[in-house]
Amino acid sequence: MPPIADAASASTPQADAEARAFDSRRFRDAMGQFATGVVVISTEFQGEAHAMTANAFMSGSLEPPLVLVSVACTARMHARIRESAGFSVSVLAQTQQALSNHFAGKPMRDSVPAFERLGGLPVVAGATVQLTATLRHDYACGDHTLFVGEVSHLRLPPERPSPLLFHGGRYGRLSPPDWSSEAVAEGFWAQHEYRW
Repeated sequence: MPPIADAASASTPQADAEARAFDSRRFRDAMGQFATGVVVISTEFQGEAHAMTANAFMSGSLEPPLVLVSVACTARMHARIRESAGFSVSVLAQTQQALSNHFAGKPMRDSVPAFERLGGLPVVAGATVQLTATLRHDYACGDHTLFVGEVSHLRLPPERPSPLLFHGGRYGRLSPPDWSSEAVAEGFWAQHEYRW
């Protein structure tokens, strides 16, 4: 087990006080350092599609297949998920940044987003993953609610496009791995060669 740095060198009362004195903006900035994909959460209510952009999405279980989304209590989608008792998730491709902006409140002026149906719910056309889920649980989580859905339908396109990424308040994209000798840790090939 690696050693823990000496407390005297790693922390001071002033540094501890500064670390405790964070506001919601600093917390948001810190959480933004975790790189995520971008999804559109959608559902249907009274014959209309309702959708929002999010990055708070994760798998929860393989058996049964469960996913979680975190939705602000003030978001219109919050009530729509409860009313419809289900939701869908579309994992956006890197070419779908305009769609992400559209469902985040910056509407596209020259086109209308295209939905398809999957398991009776709307999903974003061209997404890299499309799934629908039946609402199984919801848990209060501060100013958000964690909605847990059991996946009923899952669609993966034959050729999966690269995902749209989000980090530090900006969109990003995957880049090819850098296998140069400068980028790979010393001894990597010797330690991993037998696994190939």
